[in-house]
Amino acid sequence: MAFIQERGSRRPMSEINVVPFIDVMLVLLVIFMITTPLLTQGVKIDLPKTEAKALPPDQKEPLIITVDAEGNYYLNIAKKPHQPITAQTLSHLVSEELKPSETSEQRPVLVRGDKSANYGKVIEAMSLLQQAGAKSVGLITQPGRLDKVSG
Repeated sequence: MAFIQERGSRRPMSEINVVPFIDVMLVLLVIFMITTPLLTQGVKIDLPKTEAKALPPDQKEPLIITVDAEGNYYLNIAKKPHQPITAQTLSHLVSEELKPSETSEQRPVLVRGDKSANYGKVIEAMSLLQQAGAKSVGLITQPGRLDKVSG
């Protein structure tokens, strides 16, 4: 605290030095002005590439739901697996197949989506499977070398 001297008396100075406060605020303003645009833009990354292991041979045959490029659903356990089925039929057939039983574990459930299929249709199929009682849903991919995506 600073003191002002007048003739024979010492009293405290009542002014606050705000210059250091202003310096700190300006530095923070500059930092936020620089970092804010970085938070709103995407960051380019290389996703990891891995090889998936094959299913064990002693495991039950999985339920495979296929979504083609037009967004049609196919089920490998349907009466006619090569004919498209509706979302309601898919949900009904899967729920019947996945009814809980105490003697055995649940069959694996896999989704095989066409490369050019609408992403929303694949997610819709996964949602239908979850509602039908699938505890976990896997995705089937084509093994092989992954090409780099240009961007």
